[in-house]
Amino acid sequence: MFDKSTAKDPDALIHHTPPKDVRDRFALRLVKFMRVFADKFFAKRYGHRAVVLETVAAVPGMVGGMLQHLKALRRLRDDEGWVRELLDEAENERMHLMTFIKVAEPSRLERYLIIAGQGVFFNLYFVLYLFAPRTAHRVVAYLEEEAVISYTQYLEEVDAGRVQNIAAPQIAIDYWKLPPDARLREVIIAVRADEAGHRDRNHEMANELASSA
Repeated sequence: MFDKSTAKDPDALIHHTPPKDVRDRFALRLVKFMRVFADKFFAKRYGHRAVVLETVAAVPGMVGGMLQHLKALRRLRDDEGWVRELLDEAENERMHLMTFIKVAEPSRLERYLIIAGQGVFFNLYFVLYLFAPRTAHRVVAYLEEEAVISYTQYLEEVDAGRVQNIAAPQIAIDYWKLPPDARLREVIIAVRADEAGHRDRNHEMANELASSA
């Protein structure tokens, strides 16, 4: 499990798991392709990037949890804790979204992007997880690798004074049990730690599925 005590050390957070085979390379290239569009559209508007992308990020855990639940029912076996873990991941990503909505109010265009992006991604990820769950988890893991990088860049913008270090939203203070006077910087660190945990766990899940195949 990810140790949040390392959250302030970027070197302890940013690392890349090299692809092992053609399926992993497909997952990595897909994520890198998606990153190009995010960078071009949002540039350094990290708060708005978070709002749109966290909407999509909450999809995999819900889809994976649902399909793992149905798989356990079909095979009359225990899910080994995967269903709850994946649903908890989806809930955590939803809390990221609820937090950044308070930081950066999405524009009308961004709201349309949320609707379109979620609709397209849900259906594509559902099909991917249905037929290739290992690759689906690897896609999420590589997405989280990119998320850790993005939140690190966001933190650098705050530290450099290019993004205002506003007061943390109350929802974030309550959820992460931050000090009452916490600022945006502390929120970014907490979210980045969550994403690093999701990254590591999804790589582990992909490896478990590969070894059991």
